[in-house]
Amino acid sequence: MAAIPSTAPALSQDAPQGARRTLRKVLWGAQILLAVFLFAGSALPKFAGQADAVRTFEEIGWGQWFRYVTGAVEAAGAVGLVVPRLAGLAAAGLVGLMAGAVATQLLVLDAPWAALPAAFAVLFAVIAWDRRAGSRDLLRSLVSPRR
Repeated sequence: MAAIPSTAPALSQDAPQGARRTLRKVLWGAQILLAVFLFAGSALPKFAGQADAVRTFEEIGWGQWFRYVTGAVEAAGAVGLVVPRLAGLAAAGLVGLMAGAVATQLLVLDAPWAALPAAFAVLFAVIAWDRRAGSRDLLRSLVSPRR
């Protein structure tokens, strides 16, 4: 069977350096925008007790403590996205958060709105994939720190 040529995005290691550098800048720009949205548009309203956030978490039925936990995870993820050493792991964690948001939208809230966290999950997965080498290095340094 003949090998099928790769149609992977230009973020692969085989991409020319200039194209890879440009796509990396675009990805960092997306990370910054996502971080601003997560922090200012999602976490802060949860912490401030915005009426929509309070009502949504009442509908979910887990109590308002869950609103604060969710806001804290979003805020931590937003910070992690803009710290180069943490970006990959933050993005991976945010994929999990978005999976929970998709499930909550589908099962408890308003199913059509599940598309938004699903789209965010895809973006976070791309970021996590591109930053996987840095994540691997960070995890290795935590497991066996250099002396």
